[in-house]
Amino acid sequence: MEIFRILITAIFLLAVNFCFPEKSFADNNSKLSSNTPTNANGEYVRKRFLQLMKKPFDTDSQNSNQTKILIIGDSHAQDFLNAIAENKLLTHSQIRTRYIPTRCQIYLGDPSHREIQKNDVTLCQKSDSLEQAKAQIAEADVIILSALWRMWAVKTLPKTIANLRLSPEQKLFVIGRRSFLKPDTQVMQHLDKTKRIKLRNKVDIHQLDINTLMAKLLDEQVFVDVHNVVCGSGSSCPVFTDKAKMISFDGGHLSRDGARYLGNILFKNSQLSTLTESH
Repeated sequence: MEIFRILITAIFLLAVNFCFPEKSFADNNSKLSSNTPTNANGEYVRKRFLQLMKKPFDTDSQNSNQTKILIIGDSHAQDFLNAIAENKLLTHSQIRTRYIPTRCQIYLGDPSHREIQKNDVTLCQKSDSLEQAKAQIAEADVIILSALWRMWAVKTLPKTIANLRLSPEQKLFVIGRRSFLKPDTQVMQHLDKTKRIKLRNKVDIHQLDINTLMAKLLDEQVFVDVHNVVCGSGSSCPVFTDKAKMISFDGGHLSRDGARYLGNILFKNSQLSTLTESH
């Protein structure tokens, strides 16, 4: 009889737990669990970019007069495209993409000056490059370079840009390096909304040095200092948006909320605003 009562009690408790699960912090607030690294998040970052990758500009239809925008780079370029899309910006433009892996970097010049790791040589030989993209670059009205920049590629940017041989009518934007470092979701689950909005993380150790050099080497109308615009002049960046949603699900790539947040700020408070003013 005692065993029977224990069994009935256990079944009852399981039923209660199933029907009335305890709501976690994530369920009641910003759903941190939905922003942790998963295949779905990776798919979100890549999807739009891949759909437009190496797609030719439309030059033979009623769309031929639309502004032609070419976004070139790695997964940070994918983030940049998502920032445009989540804010419904540049909808009357033709946007196309070209993917250059981080390990290969955005570079155009003497191959002997590339600082590619030996185990990445084969990858970079098979990957897209500015050399291969020259014809499409020549067709574009706006060229945007966005990447997780490495110092050697930044040092060669002036030469790379010169080798692109852009016309005076073409616009070039080089998007600076950004990184938010991987968030500690276990700690953040215990923060209320106000504390989350105020929370900041130290950035990648190389980020400030690279952006400082980019600012010195590039024209102020070309270089878009994402760190300065979004994070300010300090060495830390916000972890959450102004609505307490996580900006990045892994510290490097933008969540959907993060893309919306970043794009809104960048296209209102940087040189990129000139693109929306013309539409």
